[in-house]
Amino acid sequence: MNFGNDNKTALQAKFDAQKIAFGPIMFQAARSLQKMGILEIIKKQRNKGILISEIAKQLDIAVYGVKVLLEAGLSMEIVRVEENRYFLTKTGFFLLSDPLTQVNMNFVHDVNYEGFFDLDKSIENGKPEGLKVFGEWATVYEGLSQLPDQVQKSWFEFDHYYSDTAFPEVLPIVFANKPKKLLDVGGNTGKWSIQCGKYDEDVQVTILDLPGQLEKAYVNIESNNLSDRVRGIPLNLLDHSVPFPKGFDIVWMSQFLDCFSQKDILELLQRAKNAIVEDGSVYILETYWDKQKYEASTYSLHATSLYFTCLANGCSQMYHSEDMLAIIDNAGLYVDEEIHDIGVSHSLYKCKIKA
Repeated sequence: MNFGNDNKTALQAKFDAQKIAFGPIMFQAARSLQKMGILEIIKKQRNKGILISEIAKQLDIAVYGVKVLLEAGLSMEIVRVEENRYFLTKTGFFLLSDPLTQVNMNFVHDVNYEGFFDLDKSIENGKPEGLKVFGEWATVYEGLSQLPDQVQKSWFEFDHYYSDTAFPEVLPIVFANKPKKLLDVGGNTGKWSIQCGKYDEDVQVTILDLPGQLEKAYVNIESNNLSDRVRGIPLNLLDHSVPFPKGFDIVWMSQFLDCFSQKDILELLQRAKNAIVEDGSVYILETYWDKQKYEASTYSLHATSLYFTCLANGCSQMYHSEDMLAIIDNAGLYVDEEIHDIGVSHSLYKCKIKA
């Protein structure tokens, strides 16, 4: 399959090159228009528009500041102007009101922005060099529970937004055969495990994750009165010498394998295969950039890959589906069932042990 094209005129291409060159500056301008309340004020005057001086007066800031931000907004097509009165465009509306856009912008600003100065070093060294703006950890997962509150908030909102939309769709699929024991690998704050416990009152769920993540999960499990059926086992998932506990009907991996290199994914899947009973299943819920219906989704996933490069671990990405299928095959598994277009952008692979 081919991706991309080169059908622009030279003039269009040069203009797009300037958008890239000034992209970081314009991002901050867009965020300021949103954060300072300028877009909200304009939205309220959707029928008649509003003058710069009127916005400045409402916010009690200088006309100059509002003016330079709105002029940048014109080039970004966030706003339009008629007779000196400003109106919100469709793009401006989504920037202001779309939850997906809000989550992505906060993730970019709070988690990524400063660290991305060292993207080139991350590529050269194979390490998340941008992570040092927050602390001296080998991966973001080791330091996640110690990140500043706002950074944690934006990280978890980004992570949960995508998974939360998928979970209601996949629960009936996963529980179709009434599994009794489920292993949630990389269960993070316990969202999936808790939903499983609520969905089926007979299931026993075990979460595998780092101690810092499990501490948050335990709080959530307790608050949902599921401590008798949902438990955790602290584990460094990258220590491949330690096997997963055995005897599970299902091993569940949601937005998890994209956090690792292909070499580590192979090891993780082999450990998952050894954890299930003979007729058990390994479920993989992931977003693959080649399986997206919309250009915006593919664009977002390619950008998210660079977050993994620069801040998360320096070696993983949002994968092409063929990469994952090859690793699944090498792990001694095969895809028994696959479902695409789940939630915002997910695909579900139900994997079985090869004969």
